[in-house]
Amino acid sequence: ISDLHSVDAGKYWCGVTRTGIDIYTEVKLKLVQDSCCDTVTKIKNYEGYSESLSCPYESQYQNNLKYICRGNRPSTCLQQALITSDTKQNGRFRLNDDKVSGKFTVTINNLTQSDSASYLCGVQRNSDLDVFSAVELEVEEWCCVRSTKVNGTVGHPLTLQCPYPPQHRDNRKFLCKGDHRNNCTDMVASQSRFAIRDNGSSSFSVTITKMQADDAGTYWCRSDPQWRVGNYTKIQLSVVFLQHTSTLPSTVEMPGKTSTQITDAGHYVGYTAPPLLLLLICVFAVLVYKCKRQKAKDNETVMNINAQNEDALEEVMRVAENNIYESQEVVIYSNNEMAELQSAGNDYEDLGEDEPDLNVTTEEIFCNGNFHNAN
Repeated sequence: ISDLHSVDAGKYWCGVTRTGIDIYTEVKLKLVQDSCCDTVTKIKNYEGYSESLSCPYESQYQNNLKYICRGNRPSTCLQQALITSDTKQNGRFRLNDDKVSGKFTVTINNLTQSDSASYLCGVQRNSDLDVFSAVELEVEEWCCVRSTKVNGTVGHPLTLQCPYPPQHRDNRKFLCKGDHRNNCTDMVASQSRFAIRDNGSSSFSVTITKMQADDAGTYWCRSDPQWRVGNYTKIQLSVVFLQHTSTLPSTVEMPGKTSTQITDAGHYVGYTAPPLLLLLICVFAVLVYKCKRQKAKDNETVMNINAQNEDALEEVMRVAENNIYESQEVVIYSNNEMAELQSAGNDYEDLGEDEPDLNVTTEEIFCNGNFHNAN
């Protein structure tokens, strides 16, 4: 009978015909709602933890098959079982049957948020409906974890404070390093520079004797190996580099070089400028200023010289123009001068003395006249 309805409940007869009286078998069909149960056990836990779901049963079912499934439908629970008492282990699920106490336990390791669901614990019965108990599991994301930020200096000691609850007084305390709590390295056991000290009933401290650059990162103070919320502290450690008291920003610009960015993941870096470098920068700035001033003066001098040259050129042009009109007078003057010189030559002949050099042309006299006028 598929897709059962409530009207299908009742008494049925199975019959076989034969000679004489037929054979009949009576069957009573009982229908119940495909859901469970009136009482639900609610459990909360966090990602990464392990959780055990407890499923009680009556003593007469000690040897019966036990199983667990997701959901709230008893009719399909056995077919979709995550684990049964016959398999014991299936991935992250493990089943342990305690027949003395009448309870079987299903443990889920490494919980994830997808494990949040309703579960049915089932006990198989051969002649009747299986018996179920319901569990509702809620897996929460990690939150509200104590987190602190600490700065340390390379080459200097540093002490980290780690609080823990009073009930963990006798527990082993340790400090581990890593981005995730489930994958970190115990620093006290692996590094001799890390020393742990229990301060009493509420905290312990870890001292790093000499800080190194690679000490920067994420640390976890633990007092409970099960990583329960509230039983550990997250520490973000940054390492600072210091050389002197005066520092420059992480971006340092130097003459003739490109900008240098001094960075390191998770680190704060201080850079100290040497005094000689500052002196060189100041001298360079003064030289640049003087060169600019001298260039401005040279430009002004050139402009003045150009102006004077223009004035002189205009004067020369004016004189040349005047000389054109005076050239005839110069020529007349030169002819008269030639006559006087020839007369003087004749006088020298009469005296019997050597004649002076009279090899002077009219062109030279004209040019000399121009030269004197120009001056």
